[in-house]
Amino acid sequence: LGLLPLALANSILVTFPKGTPDSVVDNAKKSIVDAGGQITHEYTLIKGFSANAPKAAIQQISTESAAYSPHIEEDMDVSTQ
Repeated sequence: LGLLPLALANSILVTFPKGTPDSVVDNAKKSIVDAGGQITHEYTLIKGFSANAPKAAIQQISTESAAYSPHIEEDMDVSTQ
């Protein structure tokens, strides 16, 4: 597989339930990078990260771990007005 142009990738926020092993989070990040995406930020207060990822990678990480299913949402700007 070639690298997916950034314009075709989705900007996402991925969070995992409390108690999720680091290995599950690491596998999700690896799946995104292996599919041509990139991790844009890793969070420390919550188990999660933001990324630019192709749709196929998003689908893959959503089904990788039934016991620690991630919450995946579109990363967007939030404003108060």
